[in-house]
Amino acid sequence: MMETHLQMELQELKENLLKMAALVEGAIRDAVQSLAKRDSDLARKTFGMEDRINKLEIVIDEMCLKLLALRQPMAADLRFITSAMKIITDLERMGDQAVNIAERAVSLNQEPQIKPYIDIPKMAEIVQSMVKDVLDAFVNHDPKLARSVCERDDMVDGLNNQVVRELLTYMMSDPKTITRAVHLMIVFRCLERIADHATNIAEDVIFMVDALVIKHHADANKEG
Repeated sequence: MMETHLQMELQELKENLLKMAALVEGAIRDAVQSLAKRDSDLARKTFGMEDRINKLEIVIDEMCLKLLALRQPMAADLRFITSAMKIITDLERMGDQAVNIAERAVSLNQEPQIKPYIDIPKMAEIVQSMVKDVLDAFVNHDPKLARSVCERDDMVDGLNNQVVRELLTYMMSDPKTITRAVHLMIVFRCLERIADHATNIAEDVIFMVDALVIKHHADANKEG
């Protein structure tokens, strides 16, 4: 009977985690769109989602602690619960970054664009695919998909560096662009951070499924 209770509670935990993940995905999408479409109402919608994300984090955290204390799970179940506790922290921080992007969008939407927003949708597309795939990897216990998420992190870092160099050129040639350029740099930095959190979750998925710690292994492959 205890076993069935545990499985039911684990299922409920997974469903809550997916609810939180869906909210985070929505917040990222709305924040990026609010900038690309210059739609500040969409940005404000992101602010409203932050509270719901934070409340779900508390609910899930309490569920995990209760499961650990009362059910004393073993092996794979234990790894699932401890991974879930780490994943919600990364999801909550992704939500914070989405709010950051939305805040910059509200400011930038009131000013003329420095340049066409080509890089933001491009980088956002990679980042959003990382978030979506890492959550699929978590649900489907798919370490291969999780590894592919880790590999995409380099692409995001490369794009971020390229854009920062470009924005610095604008700032040096015309000081009036400085404030807007800084806001844009922060947007790209937030997207890069979201990619980092997706990579953290990917590492947690690999640990959860294969009981393998790959932290810093990726760094060993970053030669040249």
